[in-house]
Amino acid sequence: MISEKMEAELNEQVNKEFYSAYLYLAMAAYCTDMGLPGFAHWMRLQYEEENMHVTKMYDYILDQGGKIHLKAIEEPPKEYGTPLQIFETTLQHEQFITRSIHQLMSLAVQENDYATQTFLQWYVTEQVEEESNVNDVLNPLRMVGDDKGGLMLIDQKLGGRAAPAANAGV
Repeated sequence: MISEKMEAELNEQVNKEFYSAYLYLAMAAYCTDMGLPGFAHWMRLQYEEENMHVTKMYDYILDQGGKIHLKAIEEPPKEYGTPLQIFETTLQHEQFITRSIHQLMSLAVQENDYATQTFLQWYVTEQVEEESNVNDVLNPLRMVGDDKGGLMLIDQKLGGRAAPAANAGV
């Protein structure tokens, strides 16, 4: 069983994870509109991955005897600027999620909630990967600058990103 405070905070994280999915779906549409199908593909896969994160946390709350309290999902922006700006926004968002996961872990430690600490460790590790994946795109984007040929090469590379495994982390 989790405490009422942990249940409430995990439900807040569910909302943040849903927003993440929503954000990446909006970014995918924006990239499609820009004529960058590889960037759109990368964002669509992020959307799918975030949905898996939601499901994993949702199930954990229920498995621990908690209740789910779904809240309204904030509307994401409609404009994101250049591909570089899109990925800078993506990194900022992932860093926000990382801080949120760390706060949950701190609460679990404070409450001596060992089950939730073990559960959250997966998210701690996942966030290291998420930020690294974004930086793997940001660094080449910074290098190519305004070079459209370089941008097209990055777009092609992003189009080859493999889909997350159907049950990865769930």
